[in-house]
Amino acid sequence: MKLLSVNLGRAEAVPYTDNPAGVTGIDKRPVDGPVRVSAPGPKGIGGSGLAGDAVCKLEHHGGDDQAVYAMAREDMDEWERELGRTLADGAFGENLTTQGLDVSGALIGERWRIGPDVVLEITSGRIPCRTFQGHMDEKSWVKRFTQRCAPGAYLRVIEPGEIRAGDAVEIVHRPGHDVTVALQFRAVTIERTLLPRLLAAGDALHPELLRTAREYEEKYGA
Repeated sequence: MKLLSVNLGRAEAVPYTDNPAGVTGIDKRPVDGPVRVSAPGPKGIGGSGLAGDAVCKLEHHGGDDQAVYAMAREDMDEWERELGRTLADGAFGENLTTQGLDVSGALIGERWRIGPDVVLEITSGRIPCRTFQGHMDEKSWVKRFTQRCAPGAYLRVIEPGEIRAGDAVEIVHRPGHDVTVALQFRAVTIERTLLPRLLAAGDALHPELLRTAREYEEKYGA
């Protein structure tokens, strides 16, 4: 299990973003050398957890609970076959392109050590948006991505440090519940009756999703 690439984006003006400022950092590219990883601060104030990576719409992206976005190269290879085109590392706007990890099958609260220093914790899956669809330039992309239920994972920074392409990834903690990233994604997109099951992940779950699951249970029951 390792990092194939560490990917950073710059703020760029594009016609397809839903950001009123007209810019996005979704077009991320692999970089050489070490990249500093640290908690960026609360959502709405903090951006990316990776130094030099642009997050342009802070009300929806970035912050401590969405500090890093990881995508499995294996899932991207499946998309390459379906789309009939090459997808470079970073093509989905991910900061980390991994090899040998079932990212969407990982558990909420699972912790990864990357390289000698950095420890990250999974909080949620990525929800596709209009900017992602425009970036991919594929018909019905949001619907197709959602139906696949392999969204990749957002992570928070537990222990800061530096990472680089080629670093080993080690799973150092797996919680005792069964709430995977894929299950969480299904619960908030296409199968909302699953929302109460997310409560088993507790405070490891992204706080916005934990609140949604609690409100659903209060209204409809488990």
